[in-house]
Parts: sequence; structure tokens; C-alpha cells
Amino acid sequence: MAPVSKRPSLFDAVGGLAVIERVHRRFYDKIYAHPWLGRFFEGHDQRAIELRQTQFMAEKFGGDIRYPGMALELAHRRMYIPERLLKLRRQLLRESLEEEGVEAGLIERWLRIDHAFWKDVRNDSLASFSEIDLKYEKPMIVPDPATGEP
Repeated sequence: MAPVSKRPSLFDAVGGLAVIERVHRRFYDKIYAHPWLGRFFEGHDQRAIELRQTQFMAEKFGGDIRYPGMALELAHRRMYIPERLLKLRRQLLRESLEEEGVEAGLIERWLRIDHAFWKDVRNDSLASFSEIDLKYEKPMIVPDPATGEP
């Protein structure tokens, strides 16, 4: 019987930690500069955010790295994140991946894995978001500067 060829992990296929770090540096440069997305990160150290995102995704991509941070639902629960915000984020991530020269098929794998976590952070409506019991946390609703809508 012929040996079964094993598809490399996405971690290995994209080039390992160094490539993931470069993509996230470029991606968060775009995020922090963006008039809507950047507001969610005001007061947060960009390098710390990049590190956590890199650890999280490297683990999910099959790297031998452990993400020590909070669960996504907990880390994002006070933020109103509609799907259109996630689509904008995906667009910036795709641009960053392309600019770093990641192969098209690997970009699609990356984006599919990233998309799998939308359910943990996305809010379906302002009404459903307002029902979340945040106890002592202040809800974060950032309107889109282009439309004025959250």
C-alpha cells in the first residue's frame, strides 16, 4: 500500500510564524489606521494585539504554539460587531495576505479558518446585543463614520 500523503498544516504551508507575524503586522497597521475599525482598538497596544492574534491563528493553523488569551466570546462580548464590520475586516486581511505574497489557495484556507470564528464575535442586531448582560462593562458601539450607523 502506498503511503498516504499528508496535506501540510496551514502553519507550515504559509511559511510558519515569521509569515503569520508579517501578515498580522501589515493587517493591524491597516486596522489601526481605519476610521471605523481603528476605534475599536483605541488605547490598546498594537504590538500586543498583533501578538495575541498571531498566537491564536498559529495555534488554529496547526503550529506548535499555544494561545494563552481569553476565549473570543469573552474578549469581544462588550463590542457590537455586525457582519458588515467583519466583512470589512476580511477585506483588509485579504489585502494584507496578498501584499505579503501568500499564495491564493492558502489565502482561501486562511480566510475560511478566520471565518469560522465569526459566530463567536458577531452580533445579529443591536436589539440582541442590548440583551447581553454586561454587568459592570460598558458596551462598545462604534458607528461607521461613513454612514453614522453602528
